[in-house]
Amino acid sequence: MTPADRRITELIDKWLASIDLHLQYVELSDAAYARAQSWPRHDRPTRWVLEVARQKLLELKGHCETRQAMGDGKFAESLELMAFLANLVGIQHIQRFVPLADPARENTTSTSQIIESPTVIRVPPRTRSAGDDTTREMPRLRAAPAAAKAPASPAPVRAEQKPVTRSAAPAKSEPPAKPLSGDLKSKIVADAVRLLKWGKPWHELAELIGRIADRPSVPEIRKFLRAHKADIEAKVAKA
Repeated sequence: MTPADRRITELIDKWLASIDLHLQYVELSDAAYARAQSWPRHDRPTRWVLEVARQKLLELKGHCETRQAMGDGKFAESLELMAFLANLVGIQHIQRFVPLADPARENTTSTSQIIESPTVIRVPPRTRSAGDDTTREMPRLRAAPAAAKAPASPAPVRAEQKPVTRSAAPAKSEPPAKPLSGDLKSKIVADAVRLLKWGKPWHELAELIGRIADRPSVPEIRKFLRAHKADIEAKVAKA
């Protein structure tokens, strides 16, 4: 098995695990689905889309295994080139995609049980009959004479007193990003060198690399590129 065969096989297995998780999330309510993982902005996939995606992934996995048995090492390399070009020039900015669901980042507290949206029952206001007692205002106390110098009594508290404002609950902090593996760092450096050789400006590298499959988020890529800018520019100069 060539390195390209191994990378494609790992990527397909990762996608299959993601689709299996999404098929479990289908029964969740929208609120529970939003809490399941830290999703990028996207349209929630339907069961039909997930089942079609899983079928196509199994077919692709079968093709890869057949080509590997034939000793065709170019097939996996061609798939990697197509995936790179599709993310770079083929796919426009859309939200109708299936985001990668990582079992390691799953919020088990929100997905341990199916959460259904509560049914809101509106109760009509009670009609007051003519015989009901109405709320009467308490009598006002007369002020004490000035000579007695007695403190004035507090005004009666009305029923419509302003309610106490509750402080908002503190925002839930996002979990820290996982450190990048050595293999992923090498891929990001190779992507950056290749894009710079193609004439892409430095400030666009993070967003372009973030569109490639199996890459971290754009902020993580941008932070990594800043830390390794000198090394990347040196590799471009040698190329």
